[in-house]
Amino acid sequence: MSSLPSIRLEACTWTEVESALESGMRTAVVAVGAIEQHGPHLPLIMDTLAGDELARRIAEKLGDAFAAPTIRPGCSGHHMEFPGTITVPPETLMDVIRSYCRSLDEHGFEHIALVPTHGGNFAPVNTVAPEIGREIDANVVAVADLHEYMDRQKAGLHAGGVEYEESVIHAGAVETAMVLAVDEGLVRTDELAVGHEGEVSTARLLSDGFASITENGVLGDPRAATAEAGEEIFEAVADAYVERIETERDAV
Repeated sequence: MSSLPSIRLEACTWTEVESALESGMRTAVVAVGAIEQHGPHLPLIMDTLAGDELARRIAEKLGDAFAAPTIRPGCSGHHMEFPGTITVPPETLMDVIRSYCRSLDEHGFEHIALVPTHGGNFAPVNTVAPEIGREIDANVVAVADLHEYMDRQKAGLHAGGVEYEESVIHAGAVETAMVLAVDEGLVRTDELAVGHEGEVSTARLLSDGFASITENGVLGDPRAATAEAGEEIFEAVADAYVERIETERDAV
């Protein structure tokens, strides 16, 4: 395993993956991201970028896992008023997740952790994970509690020294900090602008769409973000998720 060029599955050759499997590297972390609007200052790939980074950190902390390619696009119908957003039906996303897991299972992976990083993907992941677990030999772990994910993100933001509260996270301080931590060049700093602040009805967001709440697609104030806070956010989420995955693996 130490001779692997990367823990990113797509960066390896098939022979390297085969050798890693034979050496006991039997866990795959699969993030489930999206291609959707994140205001005028963040790229459409934000949720996928977060998935790539989070899966990599989780795999590194586990020490015996691959970070599989992040699934995209996701269920983003509530963002379709904003150009560039690409969405798929929940059934399509669940079929893709099922195919991912079947493929990994066939190659000998024993544990597959599903990690959604876009709010619209949590319900499909939680729906399909038990079904897949009954179909394949691998242990399928859905790390998919949206409230926990946002709470961990908020805790990381505060740990990074940013005392700002977001009731619902989307393109504000939290996600801007995360992108800054990965690649600050992706943030259009000249386009940073406050979006809707205060309480938000998630039911309305999903039924009426983001444009019914925020004109620029932003919730909160992205100007509060820092790269240091982004680093704390990733670490807070990754540490908690590693603990959950290790517990689930030990229970099998």
